[in-house]
Amino acid sequence: MEDDEVLSFLRTQATSAHYMVSVGTGSLILGAAGLLQDYRATCHWMFLPLLEPLGAIPTRERVVIDRNRVTAAGVSAGVDCALHLVSLLRGREAAQAIQLQIEYDPQPPFDCGSAHKAPEWLVRKLTERGKPTFEARREVVERISGVR
Repeated sequence: MEDDEVLSFLRTQATSAHYMVSVGTGSLILGAAGLLQDYRATCHWMFLPLLEPLGAIPTRERVVIDRNRVTAAGVSAGVDCALHLVSLLRGREAAQAIQLQIEYDPQPPFDCGSAHKAPEWLVRKLTERGKPTFEARREVVERISGVR
């Protein structure tokens, strides 16, 4: 989020890219580059509050498509994101064919794959465990956005 070379590269790419895409906390990097200003966006649930100071409109969805910005929640949402992109670029049938070819038929053993579905005790536990990483990223977001 503070690497000027990376942020400059992203800004340059954004001028001609059909889509700017991120998965997980990658949206924080897009936000740091100023590429999510007034865009709806998502990221991993634990870091979602960090999007707003970067100018984004945080949205608790698995995949968010706002104009030419595509953001996905956690790592597993990356597959969903990829299928959405194929659909946008090559059509629904192509995306369905890929989904079938990779046999993407999620059947998770537990219905707790998002913070609003998971038991509250588990969300608290993981939030506490992730607190050092969250705080480190929050400090960077505050530094680059001027939020105090």
